[in-house]
Amino acid sequence: MAGLRGRLIITVVVVALISAVTATALAYREARDAVLRRAQSAAVDDFRNRVERLAGDLDVPTDPRSLARFATGVSSGVRGSLVVAQYRDFTATSDPSADRSRISAELRAAVRTEDRVALQRVQYRGQPWLVIGAPVGLAAGARSGADAAKASGVEVFAVVSLAEEERDAADLVRAVPSGLLPVVLLSAVLALLAARTALRPVRRLARATRRLAEGDLSIRVEEKGRDELAELAHTFNETAGTLEHTVGELRTQEALARRFVADVSHELRTPLAAMTMVSSVLEEDADQLTPDTAQAARTVSAETAKLARLVDDLIEISRFDARAASLTVHETDVGEAVRGTLAARGWSEAVTAELPAGIRARLDRRRLDVIVANLVGNALRHGAPPVTVTLREADGRLSVEVADRGPGLAPEVARHVFDRFYKADSARTRSEGSGLGMAIALENARLHGGTIEVGAPASGPGAVFTLVIPLSPPGPGTEPRSGPGPKSPTGSGTNSPTGPGADTPTAPGADTPPGPRTDTSPSPRTDTPPGTGADTPMASAPASPPDTRPDSPLDARPDSPPGSSPSSPPRPAPAAPPVPPSAGRPTEAP
Repeated sequence: MAGLRGRLIITVVVVALISAVTATALAYREARDAVLRRAQSAAVDDFRNRVERLAGDLDVPTDPRSLARFATGVSSGVRGSLVVAQYRDFTATSDPSADRSRISAELRAAVRTEDRVALQRVQYRGQPWLVIGAPVGLAAGARSGADAAKASGVEVFAVVSLAEEERDAADLVRAVPSGLLPVVLLSAVLALLAARTALRPVRRLARATRRLAEGDLSIRVEEKGRDELAELAHTFNETAGTLEHTVGELRTQEALARRFVADVSHELRTPLAAMTMVSSVLEEDADQLTPDTAQAARTVSAETAKLARLVDDLIEISRFDARAASLTVHETDVGEAVRGTLAARGWSEAVTAELPAGIRARLDRRRLDVIVANLVGNALRHGAPPVTVTLREADGRLSVEVADRGPGLAPEVARHVFDRFYKADSARTRSEGSGLGMAIALENARLHGGTIEVGAPASGPGAVFTLVIPLSPPGPGTEPRSGPGPKSPTGSGTNSPTGPGADTPTAPGADTPPGPRTDTSPSPRTDTPPGTGADTPMASAPASPPDTRPDSPLDARPDSPPGSSPSSPPRPAPAAPPVPPSAGRPTEAP
């Protein structure tokens, strides 16, 4: 706005200055011509009167002495003039040393042929001069007019200086700047007032537009007058009203859709828990069934587990959409945490890890586990070895880089890699994972004040996913914990507590080493989040218990499945054939 006001003021000042200069130039020219004409008329009148007065005393034919006396007499009556009188072959001047070249041949010819006073303005040595010429008539009683001039044969010329008049005109020019300055200042003040008046509605409209861009859809501007600015304000108000109505409808529909997903996910958890237990029983007794029935039982068990993980992922996404997700931060050795994530899923041999010791950060260990599990699982599933995990720290931020040597991601796929349920290959109607793993990983990174970047290796094929988060997460939305965080769940599993709020690195759907598992009751919960996205069938394992974490208002529902009370005896899960580790990525790389 200041730029527009400045341009308007400059334009008005320039126009005023040009107008003042033009008017001054025209006035100077007219004034100069008027001064010169007045001086010229005065000189011609003095010259004519003096010649007529002295013509009676001039004898014709005359002699050089009389002619010189006549020229001197005429010169004494004309201010500052040089008088030259010519009769036939001899010439007399009032100043014999003066230069007579200022009398041009054209003027001499005009005096000889015309019966009138002739005059001419010339420049001589940088000074203006007026040259007057006239024929001299005979004395009284003689003929007048052209015949008189011819009869006398005397021609007289006067050279009059116009330097004084030129100085007066120059003084007028020198006085112009002192008059232009007030004009410029006055025009600037008037332009400023005009700019404020004209731009005031524009400024109001600009402020309203900024507030509209910031999300205040109720903003309106006042409509005054019937000019173009008033029409613009009216159009803005109509646009803002339409936008407010449309956005309101979209927000309502979005809220209903999120509520619907959350409600459906919650309602599905109870029957899914029952289905999971039934399918687990069937899978345990599969060896006693016919081959076809056993295969069907294992398929139902695997699909039920996958559906349970999808429901858990939907609930986790609904937490982020409702801004109900929060961090439980503690001081963590990041290298040990990443190493524990790989070991818990049996990926230590398949992944090359560069995890320097001593890098510590305040973060949510459980959510870091979700992010790393998704990135590494995707690299193992869709990439090609070697898969490397590199931990770095620089400028108060830490980065976890997961790289593989697979086919990589096309640019159009990379733009959507974190979209929900996105498939790179549209021909595949069903994803191996839930399609939400990478979206949940990105939301967890953002919750820490960081992000996940997608790129390509410096050389060769492949894809590189880099988690970048600050060493200390932002304050709002965190739940600080006192004391050191849990240690890595490697080894015999000591220091891996299970209980309310425990930060275990495993999660529903994560690829854990095969072994016995027990059914856990819905309360207390072991705080195992969805979203790790590892979507391979689990070996005769029941689905995750209902999520009753107190940090999410969407999950506090009394939907305890039957048979999951604390009195239910734990059921050992038989070992299953090892399944290749995976952590679902929403993109299906070709």
